[in-house]
Amino acid sequence: MDGVSQPESKSLDPKKFQDPDVTAAGETRAQVSLDGLKTLWINTGTLCNLTCANCYIESSPRNDRLSYITIDEVRSYLDEIRDESLETEEIGFTGGEPFMNLDMIQMLEVALLRGFRALVLTNAMKPMRHHEAALKKLKYWFNDKLVVRVSVDHYTQQRHEEERGPGSWQPMLDGLIWLSQNKFNFDIAGRTPWGEEEMAMREGYAELFAEHDISMDADDSSRLVLFPEMDEKQDVPEITDQCWSILDVDPGTMMCATSRMVVKRKGAEKPAVIACTLLPYDDQFELGTTLAESSDDIPLNHPHCAKFCVLGGGACSQS
Repeated sequence: MDGVSQPESKSLDPKKFQDPDVTAAGETRAQVSLDGLKTLWINTGTLCNLTCANCYIESSPRNDRLSYITIDEVRSYLDEIRDESLETEEIGFTGGEPFMNLDMIQMLEVALLRGFRALVLTNAMKPMRHHEAALKKLKYWFNDKLVVRVSVDHYTQQRHEEERGPGSWQPMLDGLIWLSQNKFNFDIAGRTPWGEEEMAMREGYAELFAEHDISMDADDSSRLVLFPEMDEKQDVPEITDQCWSILDVDPGTMMCATSRMVVKRKGAEKPAVIACTLLPYDDQFELGTTLAESSDDIPLNHPHCAKFCVLGGGACSQS
């Protein structure tokens, strides 16, 4: 596999993704309507115990651009879901590393107590392991309604640590084995910057799971999710309103058709609701401070919209 490499990509044309309504070629830009809020994502804060080579939102031990959100702030959004009779099924927690937020267990508990599926994204390292007893209690009370998604960027230590840094493999693997041994409902997120065929990657993960007796079907794409890689500096086509039929893609399958994310910007008085989990710093995707304000159509005015969602088929939730 070491000889596999991605073809060189052109740099992004600076004329692209400038106008929310019109592409650089003068065509009508595609937009996505909110069909219903199935998944509400909560960014727990951008601080993380790792500094990855290509983190989607630049999390690190020093990046606190998104502050730790509190249990009271999360509870207010769950109250709004209840009061507005929204059809939300899932509350997703992402970071940073969510388990570094001291309110994380409480946030999971309140989401589960209100009947939501709770999905938490983690690197399964020390911050998660500090909460083993509490997580086992939540599993006992709510069983498979609690879902833990572990970032395993590659099935080999070498490539996982290329992304996550030296020494990150074994603690992750130990955490993953702990989840499997304790029969948690967990899934795995891998990444695809190395140009490998999907079948080969799934075979590699299957061998890893078999070697360590990890209960996971590597062929199940809902449990082992292989995300398309993103680089907003590389050229990518803009998506026009004609692309849905040309590509035979349903706009209702885009993340922003069924989800929103809450973030707490450093120094902000209140959290904000944004259109996408991948674009926490882009002001054009901020939609207000309440869920009621966040139902506007979303213009696909960013390279990630094209590369990850429309062309890559990426989606972060289980819904």
